[in-house]
Amino acid sequence: MGRIFLILLFITGSMSTNAQSNKEVAILGAGCFWCVEAVFEELNGVISVESGYMGGHVENPSYKEICTGTTGHAEVAKVTFDPTIVTFSEVLEVFWKTHDPTTLNRQGADVGTQYRSAIFYQSPEQQETATYYKKKLTESGAYSSPIVTEIVVSSIYYPAEDYHQNYYALNASQGYCQYVIQPKLEKFRKVFADKLKK
Repeated sequence: MGRIFLILLFITGSMSTNAQSNKEVAILGAGCFWCVEAVFEELNGVISVESGYMGGHVENPSYKEICTGTTGHAEVAKVTFDPTIVTFSEVLEVFWKTHDPTTLNRQGADVGTQYRSAIFYQSPEQQETATYYKKKLTESGAYSSPIVTEIVVSSIYYPAEDYHQNYYALNASQGYCQYVIQPKLEKFRKVFADKLKK
């Protein structure tokens, strides 16, 4: 009985280790993090999405400081996903198709360096993949203007304040959600219908 228990414990331990290893993180800046979070929350294979800040020089920045555009941070979404269900390449496909990567430091009416298009890579593999697809997109002529998406190494990540988390789900009737996030979500759902969570 004790031997069976130890075998089961070993198997269970292996399973939990494997489950832990089936996680990868992408940190993406694509304008307002409320929009990015809302989109990736619906992508199959995504485990969690958290709004935050990265790429600046001020420690523990607040949203108020970020909004001045002087801290150097971008609003980002920290997307944790299962690469056996959705690959980093597929995550990037969603990223590029759900914002305009050709507008420098802005998305629509949201203007400032905090709204820049950026991929903060976590590994040399992510850097290589992001660089490859940016080059391919540029060569394809998919966009009439140059892609200005930054591809930079991850720095210190700061989670945004609690009231920014899961913003769209909790504030769907709010004006910005209705007029900015909702149309973006509808486009995403149409283009990626086969990749949505059930």
